[in-house]
Amino acid sequence: MFAKNTWSKTFMHLFIAALIVGFSSMAGAATINVGALNDMTGATSDVGKDYALGIAEAIHYVNDNGGVNGKGIKLYQFDYGYRVPEALTKYKLFKRLKCVAVLGWGTGDTEALSPTITKDKIPYVSASYSAHLTDPKKTPYNLFFATDYSTNARAAITAWFDKKWPKHKDYGKRKPRLVCSYMFASPYCSAPIKAIKDQAELLGFDIGPDQSVSLFAIDTKSQVLAMKDFKPDLVWHGNTVMSVAATVRDAYALGLGADHIVNNWGFDENLPKLAGKASEGVMGAAVCAFFGENVPMMDKVVEYAKKYNPGIPLEKRSVHTVQGWGDVMILWEAMKRADKTGDLSGESILKNGFETMKDFDIGLGAAPVTFTATDHRVGGVVPIYEVKDGKFQIVEKVDLKSRWPKKWADEWLGW
Repeated sequence: MFAKNTWSKTFMHLFIAALIVGFSSMAGAATINVGALNDMTGATSDVGKDYALGIAEAIHYVNDNGGVNGKGIKLYQFDYGYRVPEALTKYKLFKRLKCVAVLGWGTGDTEALSPTITKDKIPYVSASYSAHLTDPKKTPYNLFFATDYSTNARAAITAWFDKKWPKHKDYGKRKPRLVCSYMFASPYCSAPIKAIKDQAELLGFDIGPDQSVSLFAIDTKSQVLAMKDFKPDLVWHGNTVMSVAATVRDAYALGLGADHIVNNWGFDENLPKLAGKASEGVMGAAVCAFFGENVPMMDKVVEYAKKYNPGIPLEKRSVHTVQGWGDVMILWEAMKRADKTGDLSGESILKNGFETMKDFDIGLGAAPVTFTATDHRVGGVVPIYEVKDGKFQIVEKVDLKSRWPKKWADEWLGW
């Protein structure tokens, strides 16, 4: 990988260039303003930079393919450094610019803005997949293309319980043991904690003390040694990839002897690069295909990465580029549907756009998208992968909705 400063400078240079020239492909056409908040320099920039590139490249693709029924999208994209006050300031700017929708980023700022966007009726399609944002009775204008963090965490621990625990030497002799490793103060990291502990209790785990690991952590030996006191069989990681890799490396070096499951922002192509042999067997949820996989629309993702950011080698790109495309694709479809009714207001984009989607296929290896007026979870099937020889291999597709239909319908929405 690039050294951090080199990568950051290269990224910012290319990103600024993209902003200057990026939205001229429909010159002369009527335009629709859309805002974007991204973390390119803050605590989650290890994954945020690539997502931001995906957003910009996908908007180029949209405009090259007719825009919103002939109307071009003008994207106002900003780095807010993962600072909630800055996100609130930029949102006010988006309102002044008359943006009809926002492509957002983090859980802290997305949840903080949720009451405001609900009042303003501005669809907010974010990279925060917090389950707190999936109940339209509370957060009707928050949407995303992916299965949420809580669903993913439930699926990951279930896949481990199904596939790995029966092979353990202590299977049938005692309960499996789980600990959670994440940054306590981060709304993103802590969002699915209640759900994964609930799932652990449902499956019969003993749950040990949580360990607080900073998103900036490069040395986690003290937390790993604290885990050793509990002797876990499984560690759930809620951070982004750099600190997850550090924790997995230290766990390997200190002989923790546990398996690992990881939230999707810590489970990407950089994990085996950063953690090496310590990453073997690590499991996680993937909400779409990894960069370059042979799935529908991936050829366009790669084509536009080459076209608009040729200075960034393709091997530096990741699944997070694809995630950026996923959120743009559902917003594009929602705006096209709303526009066909003659009403491109935020309320119409929600009601005539998003909430009319049923099993809508965006490609990209993502699950078909369904939104209803009572449930904004896109679906209940989660593919769980593990690292094998540095590559990602499917372990199990966990269908939570079918396996626990009553809990899915009556209990799990919104947390």
